Amino acid sequence: MPLTSTWLEQLPLPHIQSATPVAGGDINQAFSLRTSEGPYFLLVQPQTPASFYTHEVAGLKALSPAANVPDVISTGAIEGDAYLLLEELSIGTGSQYALGQMVAHVHQLTASRFGFDGDQLTGKLPKNNHWQADWTTFYLEQRLDPLVQRATKHGLWSPSRETAYQRTRTVIAHMNDGRTVEPSLLHGDLWAGNVLFTTDGTPTLIDPDVFYGDREMDLAMTTIFGGFDRNFYRGYEAVWPLAPGHTDRLPEYQLYYLLAHLNLFGELYGSAVDRLLALA
Repeated sequence: MPLTSTWLEQLPLPHIQSATPVAGGDINQAFSLRTSEGPYFLLVQPQTPASFYTHEVAGLKALSPAANVPDVISTGAIEGDAYLLLEELSIGTGSQYALGQMVAHVHQLTASRFGFDGDQLTGKLPKNNHWQADWTTFYLEQRLDPLVQRATKHGLWSPSRETAYQRTRTVIAHMNDGRTVEPSLLHGDLWAGNVLFTTDGTPTLIDPDVFYGDREMDLAMTTIFGGFDRNFYRGYEAVWPLAPGHTDRLPEYQLYYLLAHLNLFGELYGSAVDRLLALA
């Protein structure tokens, strides 16, 4: 959507000189703003309530004690369009080892239960975050099952997938037997596109979808699309070593993200889902 001068004038900013669309992401429209006081970054969700960005703002706040994140300048709605105004970060390069350390420090922020304050109901894949004492119950009933139900509704599921999923579900139900799972703060969408380094090399997290869960789930996302090298994992384990058997559990956590992509993008991800289901 084009941003009119009338729309832009309603932002709590000094004179806006330009608003340039920024590519990337499939959820929001993004713009780089130039003003008399410097640059800003703007996310817009057309014809959507201001509450659309409530969870992202809460996520940035939750991450901030352990991670560098962009400052929130303002959020609200203009002419029925939800917006989130952030500081614009200057991007450089940095150390994967330092990034791994930072993610480990984020995971060391813990809670007494799994979930988060407030469900994420306004995105393309609504998430039930209500607090749960048992991690396996949370993962199955509040993450995997809803994605399978959505895939079924949209014609992306089949009897063979359902049979394989029920077999996989049984494996997951016993996956953490005898293992203590700490409710760690997770970024929730930790792929390379949601990580950057500022010009001074500071690792930074953006676009969070936070909740408290098994830290291995966040790390599973880093293994799917690349962008994280061995130094990232070395840095992570230097701060907080992973428990024995984490590589065996990896496919069961990759499954969530590939099911999400199946729902978002269709059969392009069907074969990847099938491969994971066949491992059980």
